[in-house]
Amino acid sequence: MLTRQHAETASGLLWTHWQEGTRLAALPAQVRPATRAEGYAIQAELEKRSQAPLYGWKIAATSIAGQKHINVDGPIAGRILAERVRDAGAPLPFGGNAMRVAEAEFAFRFGHDLSPRAKPYSVPEVLSAVGTLHPAIEVPDSRYEDFVTVGAAQLIADNACAHDFVLGEAVSADWRSMDLIEHKVTGTVAGKLTREGKGANVLGDPRVALTWIANELSQLGIPLKAGQVVTTGTCVIPLPIVPGDEVACDFGKLGGLKIRFADR
Repeated sequence: MLTRQHAETASGLLWTHWQEGTRLAALPAQVRPATRAEGYAIQAELEKRSQAPLYGWKIAATSIAGQKHINVDGPIAGRILAERVRDAGAPLPFGGNAMRVAEAEFAFRFGHDLSPRAKPYSVPEVLSAVGTLHPAIEVPDSRYEDFVTVGAAQLIADNACAHDFVLGEAVSADWRSMDLIEHKVTGTVAGKLTREGKGANVLGDPRVALTWIANELSQLGIPLKAGQVVTTGTCVIPLPIVPGDEVACDFGKLGGLKIRFADR
């Protein structure tokens, strides 16, 4: 069983590799999480290293293909640190990003808190706490040399492959009355590669994904707080990127956004 000191040590290793853009094969055996709960305990220590209040949360592996890709049996949650939220108007640093993909996602900003409780939250209860919907782009990465083999507990410890995040403008359309399941989203890279997806690719419905994380955090005793953003996972097959690329994600009536990566 991991102690608090073990979790601090593991998070320190992951944090150092994150900041330096380097990789490790796996966490050392003596501080390696064996369960999802231990992974989340390490992840919580990462948050303490941030210099700002937590910006929000991400969900990874919200599709069967995504789960198979990283060898997990279900979605996992990660923290979006304020330092990693980027402005779409400025070039995003590419650095040593090894995953080299961008993801088009539905993101929800909460209007009021959802406190932990014993009874699972329903979709309507979670949506009643949401203030706004936004198009978003996540740029994930991992601190592991081979993230597909380390397992769910270590991936959770590594913040569920969180890295950079860009939030679009709040949707002005009446999204609550729309069919987000069949809503189409298009992602384009450098004007030459285009992929299309829809909301159903996110646990069948991005609102279901949002409810999943509300209950995942509730079980861990963690509240979702007003002002925090939850991005619900890619609804388009991840878009391959290289330095200098521009990525555009079109959410139709829900808006869209563009980002550009620096040349290195």
